[in-house]
Amino acid sequence: MSLPTDLREAVLTLAQTPHLLLALDFDGTMAPLVSRAQDARPLPGSAAAFAALATLEGTTTALISGRALASLRLVASPPPPTLLVGSHGAETWWGPNSPALELTPAQEEALAHARAAVASAVSSFPGTVAEQKPAGVVLHYRLASDTDGQAAVHRVRTALDGDPAFHITTGKMVLEISVLNANKGESLTALRTFSGATATFFAGDDVTDEHAFAALQPGDLGVKVGPGDTSASFRIPDESALPELLELLLETRSRTHPAQSPNTNASANPSTNTSGAP
Repeated sequence: MSLPTDLREAVLTLAQTPHLLLALDFDGTMAPLVSRAQDARPLPGSAAAFAALATLEGTTTALISGRALASLRLVASPPPPTLLVGSHGAETWWGPNSPALELTPAQEEALAHARAAVASAVSSFPGTVAEQKPAGVVLHYRLASDTDGQAAVHRVRTALDGDPAFHITTGKMVLEISVLNANKGESLTALRTFSGATATFFAGDDVTDEHAFAALQPGDLGVKVGPGDTSASFRIPDESALPELLELLLETRSRTHPAQSPNTNASANPSTNTSGAP
């Protein structure tokens, strides 16, 4: 596709900022949505442009995903300098000194209860799948019939019964339960401070990405991928349009911010909800 004129102009302006934070969602943004989460891979054009941007001076790259960090690393294969946020912010990796995620005994007990509720639903409704995370569990029902999917969601919600120990979010055919309260907006704000960014680019496709769009400031650029209500200033039709956008950003920014030797752009992590796995 050819990018709309106003979006092109916004990218050209953003490319001139002294220090850019380039943060992307993964599923539905860098990679097409797939039936099995482990099969997702970034589109080659997006992966190549993202990796090249990660080498530029004054540029910090980050992935902010609902996936657990281990899953994100496996499917995204992020370039080494990239900062990572998993589980919507419950897990982060911003360098080798990132502390490991630790749950309290009460959170461990709540997590066991949530996992049991999801397991009960999965055993009863065909096409539903459980995804385990260090601080939560996710019910996927993309492959279930509409009736079974909604019944599974109802069973899990009923089992948890409004318990304040759980933080429940919904996405594209998923119901996620976490024992930590975190969202992508908080993560994006922390990344901005940590990196010293003077402007931020964020693209995402799901309802959970709206927290990040809401955290953007004047001079930042938010791009919604696909349909749905959004507070983002711009929209592209689907993930296949992202490579052109990233390539334009790369072409423009590389004129004033040349590539540098590979480096780690973080050595510590101020967040307490983190995972230090490499």
